[in-house]
Amino acid sequence: MITYVYPTVAETSRSLIRHLIALMAAAPDRIFHIAFSGGNTPSLMFDLWAREFCDVTPWSRMRIYWVDERCVPAESPESNYGTMCRLLLDKVAIPDEYIFPINGDNRPEDEAVRYSRLVCRNVPHDGTLPAFDVVLLGIGEDGHTSSIFPGQERLLSSSCPYELSVNPYNGSKRIAMTGCLLFNAHRLIFLVTGSSKSEVMRDVLAGEDVGPAAYVAHHAKRVEIFMDELAKPQLGGPEVKV
Repeated sequence: MITYVYPTVAETSRSLIRHLIALMAAAPDRIFHIAFSGGNTPSLMFDLWAREFCDVTPWSRMRIYWVDERCVPAESPESNYGTMCRLLLDKVAIPDEYIFPINGDNRPEDEAVRYSRLVCRNVPHDGTLPAFDVVLLGIGEDGHTSSIFPGQERLLSSSCPYELSVNPYNGSKRIAMTGCLLFNAHRLIFLVTGSSKSEVMRDVLAGEDVGPAAYVAHHAKRVEIFMDELAKPQLGGPEVKV
């Protein structure tokens, strides 16, 4: 696990964008299959990407998927797909056929199966499972990630690539990438910002398997964390680069 810390939310987001672009530049003949998370944290990153990095991003070599999705129409402000479209995808030169959204309008149980099959059909396999080049994750204040909330740890050992999850705070349904894909990805990158995340980051960086996000961070193949100073807990531990 490597952790990168930056002074502000904006600089953390910019550094992650540069990192992703550099990964693709290092392998100019490859197509990159990347799964994005939603929520408030990546929204600034999407906006900065469209305004500052549009012309230096190899959009033709990206295939865009989602880690998780709320079961709402794409027009809803709660839609992860809709938010990324409004802030980034509608503003850049990426063909629609390179974008693979989770359909929040479908019956959730059916959509989990449909999207699992779509990912299995389109993402290159490593062994018997699809292996994303990059999975971009966030972390909730309660330690959830990929819409896998505390108490739903069974989804970390599921053999189904995507499953239905339920937000325990409001009962809303979501589609979530499960452990079999999270642990098979070539690279997991967490984007974490804000002082409200410092306590959960203490668990992640201290090596305790407390909550889904910490468990994923400790057991995935390759993990990088991009965080701002406010999210950084006051402890020693893993390598920190600025």
